[in-house]
Amino acid sequence: MNSLGFNKPNKDTRVVVAMSGGVDSSVVACLLKEQGYDVIGITLQLYDMGEALKKKNACCAGTDIYDAKRVAEKHGFPHYILNYQNLFKESVIDDFADSYLQGETPIPCVKCNQSVKFRDLLKVARELKADCMATGHYVQRKVGANGEAQLHKAVDDNKDQSYFLFATTKEQLEFLRFPLGGNTKEQTRKEAERLGLEVATKPDSQDICFVPNGDYASVIRKHRPSAFKEGDFIHIETGKNLGKHSGIINFTLGQRRGLGISYPNPLYVIKIDPKNNLVFVGEEKFLQNKKFKIREINWLADDVSEHEIQGFARLRSNHEEEMATVKFLPNGEAEVEMKSMTRAITPGQACVIYNDTRVLGGGWITKEIE
Repeated sequence: MNSLGFNKPNKDTRVVVAMSGGVDSSVVACLLKEQGYDVIGITLQLYDMGEALKKKNACCAGTDIYDAKRVAEKHGFPHYILNYQNLFKESVIDDFADSYLQGETPIPCVKCNQSVKFRDLLKVARELKADCMATGHYVQRKVGANGEAQLHKAVDDNKDQSYFLFATTKEQLEFLRFPLGGNTKEQTRKEAERLGLEVATKPDSQDICFVPNGDYASVIRKHRPSAFKEGDFIHIETGKNLGKHSGIINFTLGQRRGLGISYPNPLYVIKIDPKNNLVFVGEEKFLQNKKFKIREINWLADDVSEHEIQGFARLRSNHEEEMATVKFLPNGEAEVEMKSMTRAITPGQACVIYNDTRVLGGGWITKEIE
C-alpha cells in the first residue's frame, strides 16, 4: 500500500494536484513527484486575467498561475490551466452577491470548494484517469473502522481548514487526498526550501480572491447595481425608526461601526429583513441566542445517528467549538441548540459539527429560533 492508499507502485498511481501557485499546493505537487507518483498539476483561472494581475495576496491571481506553471516546469511534471471564469461566476460570485441581498453573510471559499474545485475540477481529474486528487488544504483524511473515509482537523490548529471543507461529500472524500494535514506551516515552508521552490517564502493569501482589499460592497455594486436601496433602521425592542441606511448589503450581524446613528447606548446590528429592506439594531444583549436552524446539511458520519446527537459546533471559522444538541428534521434541515448563549449567530455562515477532531457534518445557518 503506497502513501496515497493504493495497492500499486507509486509510478503507476496518477494524482492530479490542484495548484493555486502558493507554497502549500506547490509543496504537495513536488513532494508527490519526488516520491515517484505520476503527477499532473492543474490551476484554475477563475476571473479576468487582467484584473487578476492587479491583485496581490489572492489565491487565484494571475501571478499565481504563472508561479504554479513555473514550479511544474522546474520539477518536470505536466501542468494545465483551466478557464473556469463562467463556472466561478455562476457558482461563487453570483451566490456571494445574492446571499448579501438576502440579509446573509456568505462564505465564498466554502462555495468554491463545494462547486468549482471539488465538483468540476474533480470531474476533470477522473477524466484524466487519475487515481485521486490532492490539494494543499490543512485537513486530515482518515479511514474509519467501516472502511469509509473520514474528515479530521489538521494537526496544526492554527492552519486547520476543516470548517471550510464541511460540504465535501463522502464520494468526493474517497477521491481526495490532503498530504499536508499532518504538517505545521513551518514544516511545509522548510520542505519548500529543501525542494528549491521559489514560492517558499510567498505569503499566505489573506483576502477573498475576487474581493479587492476586502471591499465586498464594490463587488456587489458591480454585479448587482440595484442592491444599494435606502431603507430604515428600526430598534429591535421599541420599534422606533432611528434613521435611514444606504442598503442592507452594507451591514452584517453584530456590526457596531459605521451605523451613523446617534443614540444614548451603543447599538449593534441585530437582524436584517431583506423583504422589507430593514436593518434592526439594538443593545448587545439582543445579539445573544442559543437556538437556530441549518439547511443543506452535508452529513459525513454514517456511523453516527442522524436523529438527535450531541456534538461540538463551530459557527465561525476562527471560533472554538462549543457543545450543542443537533436535532434532525424530516425536511432535511436541523435544529441546533448551543449549550450556552452565543453572540451573533449569523445566517449565511456555516455550522460545522465535530466529535473531537472528526468532522461529522454541517450545514448553513438560516435563522434563529425564538
